[in-house]
Amino acid sequence: MQKTKPTHVRYLILLMLFLVTTINYADRATIAIAGSSLQKSLGIDAVTLGYIFSAFGWAYVAGQIPGGWLLDRFGSKKVYALSIFTWSLFTVLQGYVGEFGLSTAIVALFMLRFLVGLAEAPSFPGNARIVAAWFPTSERGTASAIFNSAQYFATVLFAPIMGWIVFTFGWQHVFVVMGGVGIVFSLIWLKIIHSPRNHPMINKAELDHIANNGGMVDMDNDQGKGKKSGGPKWDYVKQLLTNRMMLGIYLAQYCINGITYFFLTWFPVYLVQERGMTILKAGFIASLPAICGFVGGVLGGVISDWLLRRGNSLTFSRKVPIIGGLLLSTSIVTCNYVDIEWVVVGFMALAFFGKGVGALGWAVMSDASPKQIAGLSGGLFNMFGNIASITTPIVIGYIISSTGSFKWALVFVGANALVAVISYVFIVGEIKRVELKDTPTQGDSLASEASELSQAKS
Repeated sequence: MQKTKPTHVRYLILLMLFLVTTINYADRATIAIAGSSLQKSLGIDAVTLGYIFSAFGWAYVAGQIPGGWLLDRFGSKKVYALSIFTWSLFTVLQGYVGEFGLSTAIVALFMLRFLVGLAEAPSFPGNARIVAAWFPTSERGTASAIFNSAQYFATVLFAPIMGWIVFTFGWQHVFVVMGGVGIVFSLIWLKIIHSPRNHPMINKAELDHIANNGGMVDMDNDQGKGKKSGGPKWDYVKQLLTNRMMLGIYLAQYCINGITYFFLTWFPVYLVQERGMTILKAGFIASLPAICGFVGGVLGGVISDWLLRRGNSLTFSRKVPIIGGLLLSTSIVTCNYVDIEWVVVGFMALAFFGKGVGALGWAVMSDASPKQIAGLSGGLFNMFGNIASITTPIVIGYIISSTGSFKWALVFVGANALVAVISYVFIVGEIKRVELKDTPTQGDSLASEASELSQAKS
């Protein structure tokens, strides 16, 4: 009897994660590409622009635990689809803030960026849940690296397009176009995304391959079938917050995201204001380091999974590319000592390549998240990591305002990479899945006491 060949539906799922993350990061970056033009149009200073850049982060961070709980409660498909639609709608609305007076426009822009951040909160915990459900352990590093590398691909693909839109039609149009793309994609998402057991295109051979090799294929099977959940499991959260490995991972992710948010917010402004490029040229130049970040991002996951398949420990296989890549990304500081344009871009590209190789935090989370609260655990991780989306734009805004240049801003970015390395070397220790302990509820405790009393009487 001929053995049935397994389907490869998980690769279609990974393509969807890659595309949605590309749109996700493109919508985050709209404000950066439009930033310099918007600054002139509305008369905004560097500190105010820094706060507007950070508005996304305030809500994104605040929404992580609720977003993770919603994913665990209602499943990845529905929650993520609603997330895509709503963040895209708020992106479209940003194109109309210029219709108001200066102070109203600034408040409206801040609030809409805030709402985009809130709506995007479930996105990366959702990615991590879907990868944990659809991919065996030995494929998760590559899968996580591929969806994570979409943040660089977003810049590669959309930075030149958005730069051209701003240059040709004005900053308002970039928000309308990018938001419209996301709204369409939310409908495609509902059609293609399902849990492994419920997907109409998967066969038994692929399902067995995933399930027998570490994939959590039943993660969403109880959603909507009477599963009771009163809210986030705070005792579980407390256990994660007292776990040394997890605290080290959280600190490192905060620092890695500090590098990311420099490139997402101030980098195009750096090219225009510090290096004297036009907005159109800056849009194209910004895509070059992003290409290197994309290559590095995929390569980091491939190297990690290759090391794992060669028989190395999970800890060694994840840490080698993380530490090596982040050390390489400290080269961004060298840009302070060169004046030739192509050399500056070259060092930025090298730094972004290194950051890409080292950005394996989501692969680590797929390996380490406790199975009871995969979404909530990812939300907590993303919450700590994205505090950098608040602090980085503001800190850099103040640095530029007080020094009049980007020199110390680049030192700040390089220092983030170094602290992330220190965290993985000295704090994280062995990488393994966290085993949570269930604490008895008050009812369980009373029942236990009654049982003990009954036994004592007898």
